[in-house]
Amino acid sequence: MINRTVLGNGVTLLTEDIPHVHSVALGVWVNVGSRDEDDRIAGISHFVEHLMFKGTENRTAKQIAEALDAVGGQLNAFTTKEYTCYYAKVLDEHFELALDVLSDMLFNSKYDVNDMDRERNVILEEIKMYEDTPDELVHDVFANTIWQVHPLGRPIIGRAEVIREMNRDTILNFLGKYYVPGNIVVTAAGNLDHNNVAEIISRVFGGLKGTSLPRLLVSPVAKKEITCKAKETEQVHLCVGTPGLPLDHSQIYVIQLVNTILGGGLSSRLFQEIREQRGLVYSVYSYHSSYHDAGLFCVYAGLSRENMGPALELIFKEIKDIQKNGVTDKELRRAKDQLKGNLLLSLENVNTRMSRLGKSQLYLGKVVSPEEIVQKIERVTAEEIIALAGEKLDPNNFALASVGPWDDGGCLEGTVGKLI
Repeated sequence: MINRTVLGNGVTLLTEDIPHVHSVALGVWVNVGSRDEDDRIAGISHFVEHLMFKGTENRTAKQIAEALDAVGGQLNAFTTKEYTCYYAKVLDEHFELALDVLSDMLFNSKYDVNDMDRERNVILEEIKMYEDTPDELVHDVFANTIWQVHPLGRPIIGRAEVIREMNRDTILNFLGKYYVPGNIVVTAAGNLDHNNVAEIISRVFGGLKGTSLPRLLVSPVAKKEITCKAKETEQVHLCVGTPGLPLDHSQIYVIQLVNTILGGGLSSRLFQEIREQRGLVYSVYSYHSSYHDAGLFCVYAGLSRENMGPALELIFKEIKDIQKNGVTDKELRRAKDQLKGNLLLSLENVNTRMSRLGKSQLYLGKVVSPEEIVQKIERVTAEEIIALAGEKLDPNNFALASVGPWDDGGCLEGTVGKLI
């Protein structure tokens, strides 16, 4: 059962009681991410997330790390383009310990200058590591290619030159602006009692002060561009795609089914045609990312340079086939069962249930039940698949990004330039 309480200061609490488990997953979600940064502070959301683990007035960094390790628990955090999450998973008897550690990090972190300098170096090394991982890097290159100067087109991790100049005052100003009650959602799932959790959360978060400002959503404008980023790699890492749908769009499950059929697994059209039948790639898949006011549909492939043209031809061939001929009843049935299976199997994990509460609240202002999601998936028709594919997957609107061993001519030579 899902319960919701809003504290007097605006902090929102959502819980889901799962009495048959012995654990609790707890998350503190802050409604700020890299899209809320300008060029001067690009990467600050991620930097703040790191600094939360570097010591508080009550615990050293080592003591933070040891606190939940000592009881077999987990403690971590992550930053996205639109929110930041700090979370823990513990046995139900250690719920208050997990909350104490997370709240201590959020409210009592010292942001010591020496700690900042050490963590600054850690992030600079993380940026280098990321640059050395082309199959991950290419997705950010693609977002920047299609969305250009918009904040959603920037990497979450930030840029080295900005991180080097980030100072303590900038960090504290950022915290004062965004880490305020109206921007905070607390979620918990597991063996718990909502009233008891609400009382504890009220005691811990109820005194938090500050006023949140409404997020000014300036939607990105997509560009049909090609980017060839030169790297000494053995493979070319390729992303080709087009604008998608925001998370609250009425056709969100239609595009998810299109994605599943086209490139969402081992049985998908792209995997079967390009890898299994032609042997042109090791990895090929598609995905759809949604934000408050935008989305991206993208196909990724890792392949040899000489296979890039033939693989792109096959990608567009499959897209055009769905637009013209639609999908078979068998394909649609399999895709629906795959989406439903992924959803329902994921709900066996308390971390997933906790995360679902947080994301739903931040994006939709409510929690959509699994049963309602299943019903919406089941209602999608083959006609809707054709209509959406024809509207959203127009090859004339596709952008392309690649990371590979390009020379001065880049990937614009030959077939690629003609296809995009």
